[in-house]
Amino acid sequence: MRAGRRLGAARAARVMVAPRRTGRSDLALASLLAGIAGAANAGGFFALGDYTSHMTGYLARAADHLALGGLAVVLASLAAIGCFVAGAAASAALIERTRGRRQYAWPLVVQGVLLAVFGIGGALVGAPGRPAGLALLCFIMGMQNATITRISGARIRTTHATGMITDIGIELGRGALRRGGDRRALAILLRLVGAFLLGGVLGAVGYRLAGMLFSLPLAGLLLWLGLPSLAARRG
Repeated sequence: MRAGRRLGAARAARVMVAPRRTGRSDLALASLLAGIAGAANAGGFFALGDYTSHMTGYLARAADHLALGGLAVVLASLAAIGCFVAGAAASAALIERTRGRRQYAWPLVVQGVLLAVFGIGGALVGAPGRPAGLALLCFIMGMQNATITRISGARIRTTHATGMITDIGIELGRGALRRGGDRRALAILLRLVGAFLLGGVLGAVGYRLAGMLFSLPLAGLLLWLGLPSLAARRG
C-alpha cells in the first residue's frame, strides 16, 4: 500500500513538471508553487526582516534612498534585485540547456537544494548570515518565478502578487461592463492569490515556531516535484 502511494505521488509530480502541459497541470503546479512562495516570503520577513519577492519595493526603496543619500540602502536594494534577476537567468539557462522530461525538473530541484541550504545555514549561523540569506532567498524567488513563467508560457507568475491582483481587477471590470469577463481566468487568479496568502500564513506561523528550519519542509516539496523526473529514464 505504501509503495503504491509512493508511486502515485511520484507519478503526480512527473505529470506536474512534464514538458507537455495541460491547463490542469499548470494550475496544480502554480498553486503549489504560489503557496511555497508565500511561505518563503513570510519567512524572509520573520527570519530576515524583509520580504524577498517584492522587486517593486526594492526598486522604490533604491530610488528613495538615492534621493536621500542613503547609499548603503541603495546598494543593498540593487543587490537584492540583482540576485532575483540572477535566479531568473539561472532558471532560464537550466530549462534551455535541458530537454525532455527533465527540462523543468532541474530548476525545481536546484531551488529545493538552495532552500535547504538557506534553512540549515540560517539555523547554524544566525544573524551574522542575514545578508547572505537575503541574497539567497531573492535568488530562489527569481528562479521560481522564472520557472513557472516558462512552464505556463508566461500566463502565470507565482511570486508576483501585484500582477495577479491587477488581473483580478481587470476581469472584475470587464465582467461589470458585460464585455466578456473571463470567469475561468478570474477563478484561477483568485486561487493563486489565495494559495500565496495561505502559504504566507503558514510560513509566518512556521518560521516563528521553528525559525529558519521551517525552510526544510518547503525544500522537501520542491524536491518531491523535481526528483521523480530526474530519477526516471531519460526521455
